[in-house]
Amino acid sequence: MRLIGLTGGIGTGKTTVSNYLNKTYHLPIWDADIYARKAVQPGSLILDSIIENYGTDILLPNGNLNRQKLGEIVFNNQEELLWLEKQIHPYVRDCFEQNIQQFVKKNNEPGYQTSDQYPTAVLVIPLLFEAKMTDLVTEIWVTYTSPQQQIERLMKRDGLSQEQTYTRINHQMPLENKCQQADVVLDNSSTLEILLKQVDSAIAHPSSPK
Repeated sequence: MRLIGLTGGIGTGKTTVSNYLNKTYHLPIWDADIYARKAVQPGSLILDSIIENYGTDILLPNGNLNRQKLGEIVFNNQEELLWLEKQIHPYVRDCFEQNIQQFVKKNNEPGYQTSDQYPTAVLVIPLLFEAKMTDLVTEIWVTYTSPQQQIERLMKRDGLSQEQTYTRINHQMPLENKCQQADVVLDNSSTLEILLKQVDSAIAHPSSPK
């Protein structure tokens, strides 16, 4: 079983890599950001806790969470960010664990065959280290760009000010630290072609399964 934990700094190319792995290698992609959004859907216990903590002003007129307003609160207050993560991370982890269990069961079914020596799935977890989810994966891939490229891409993508960009980046583990703990570092500082060649190489040469 090969479970790739895809992580990296915000704005470094994780989505580009995961989309390529899905389209080219037809690998299942499980995304922490998608589960985190599901966790705060209207009517969920987690959203109820957020409303209890911040009031109904944290909601949009349609009843959905105002993610931008919540971000302004938590990214400017470490204690609030930690509180929010304690609400959401257990839900996200549970989603991954359920997917892994189903994936293992499917690949152990009599008669089920795959051309891959190690059946492979990809767990996209931006906070893989911070949320202590490294035990869920068998190898860790980190996307990397230079600090200046990361800032420029994030400002362009999300329309953030430079100050907002620095704040979001600084709330994650330094990218250099993530690279030091990675089995594979995907350098996204150059062209898309060069990045995808690195992905091809990493797929072809798996780390030893745990």
